[in-house]
Amino acid sequence: MLIGLTGSNGILGKKLVSLSKNIKFSYFNGDIRNFNQVDNWVKNTNLDSIIHLAAIVPIKKVNLNNQKAYNVNYLGTKNLVDAIKLRKKNKIWFFYASTSHVYSKSNKLLKETSKVKPMNYYAFTKLKSEKYLINNKKDINYCIGRIFSYSSHLQKRDYFIPNIISKLKNKRKSLVINNVNHYRDFLPIEDVAKAILILNKFKSKGIFNICSSQKILLSDIVTLLNFKNKKIKFINEHLTSLIIGSNNKLKKLNWKPSHLNYLDYLKKYEKNYNF
Repeated sequence: MLIGLTGSNGILGKKLVSLSKNIKFSYFNGDIRNFNQVDNWVKNTNLDSIIHLAAIVPIKKVNLNNQKAYNVNYLGTKNLVDAIKLRKKNKIWFFYASTSHVYSKSNKLLKETSKVKPMNYYAFTKLKSEKYLINNKKDINYCIGRIFSYSSHLQKRDYFIPNIISKLKNKRKSLVINNVNHYRDFLPIEDVAKAILILNKFKSKGIFNICSSQKILLSDIVTLLNFKNKKIKFINEHLTSLIIGSNNKLKKLNWKPSHLNYLDYLKKYEKNYNF
């Protein structure tokens, strides 16, 4: 089996490779925005699958350059799909890493069939890519993974948990932290990588939520990580929101979260974050 992988230099790509035994990868190291480079890679490698992780992320980075995000996140995906379509005799299984942010905020568990309404420009580029895949379903075996929040000690401070840990480790005795009255759904990065590998194993088709289905209040994460017992003032400027997914569809493939309680996991591995 030969798997084509984009985004191999990202933390999720590296984790996926590290967990893959007896699997060979072909890494795309070119410019995903350049169709000729993408097409040559697909044409000159005998790929069984492609796992497409390359993207401009996180949201803060996307907002700095919407045009670049559009070109990489959407046009890059379109280039891959179009290159695969040219090889109709070899129908490559294609995994697309999307996001929970394509959903509309809801008080209920978000299912794969729930209403979509992109929450930000990053989600807009991801949903547009999803639609392109779905519109070409006759020519491509696609699988869309809507990935909810995940954590890794290799994440930079643009992400919520590293950002909070960085603030808590500074020398100030008190902190003001904004907008943590929201509920989110977190997984360790290992669980996300394992989910993608299972979807590849079964060559699953359609849309799958990759999530814990656990309701985690952001302020509880802050409190948990406050080992130095700093005085914290929470200022919540927005109404409480929920982005919690249903993982029932994925669990039917014998995948499950590695921890019953994400906060227990975070408490155990917090020491790995070095800022």
